[in-house]
Amino acid sequence: MRQTLSALLVMFASATAHAADTPKAAPPPAKPAAAAAATETSALPTPPKSTCSNPDALGVARTVEIDTKGGPGFGFEHYKAYDFLQEKEVVLTFDDGPQVRTTKAILDALDAQCTKAIFFSLGKMALGLPEIIRDVAHRGHTVGTHTWSHQDMRKKSDQEAKDEIEKGVSGVRRAVGGPISPFFRYPYLRDSATTLAYLQSRNIAMFSTDVDSFDFKRQTADQLVKSTMARLDKKGKGVLLMHDIQPHTAAAMPALLAALKTGGYKVVHMKAKDELKTLAEYDAMIEKDVKGLPSAGSERPLSSVVRTVPSP
Repeated sequence: MRQTLSALLVMFASATAHAADTPKAAPPPAKPAAAAAATETSALPTPPKSTCSNPDALGVARTVEIDTKGGPGFGFEHYKAYDFLQEKEVVLTFDDGPQVRTTKAILDALDAQCTKAIFFSLGKMALGLPEIIRDVAHRGHTVGTHTWSHQDMRKKSDQEAKDEIEKGVSGVRRAVGGPISPFFRYPYLRDSATTLAYLQSRNIAMFSTDVDSFDFKRQTADQLVKSTMARLDKKGKGVLLMHDIQPHTAAAMPALLAALKTGGYKVVHMKAKDELKTLAEYDAMIEKDVKGLPSAGSERPLSSVVRTVPSP
């Protein structure tokens, strides 16, 4: 994503203000450590199966499970080790969200075609709009991370880069309120030897791209569909990079998915074998940014808090 930092900060501020305006319930009493640990799962939950009502949907051709031990890399622009996609297979990915309106529009378009994607979320954005990133997870998409605030890792010290990565993990995990995947994409696709080694030590898979939509550039939805399909046709398959904060991407999504179907492309959904655990020190570090969002395992189900009763 090549937007300016100032533009990103405006979106971050908007998202955080949205969260701050939401009434907050008093947090429940803290659970004993053993009870809190019992709420954690060892693997990502399987989304409930749903019946696709669209007989001509793009759908999901196959789902692949990734063992992220050692931090494998995907996307041949940078990582050329695992060529698992067959001809005419694509992986749909979105960076930088969540965002008001655009993320939901993309989710609705994906639902209409009964297909799935990976969303690489920024920690700061996820905490600003937790209801949206939770909707992403609830609809069965894979949620990965994209740092805390979209910083160029090559311009950061080793400690600053680690902080960006781990705060992003803690922020997205807290916002989702459940497991997230050990999938990571670098801002600007700019990795570094030190951060690569660190992600590998954390068993986090790294994602580059095969086909960049360049949807950060000013263009119409129709232009985006045509240019993206032309690049994809040239490659024949691959990981497709898009951004769910871009209005023209959201507007283009129904037509782009239809073009994939017409072109004979098939969607591969990637999910992780295990969930990504946060580090306690970073969970504590982001607490000032959480603004009352319950911690993992402490949030009661909606049905146990709000219940419709007969009117008098």
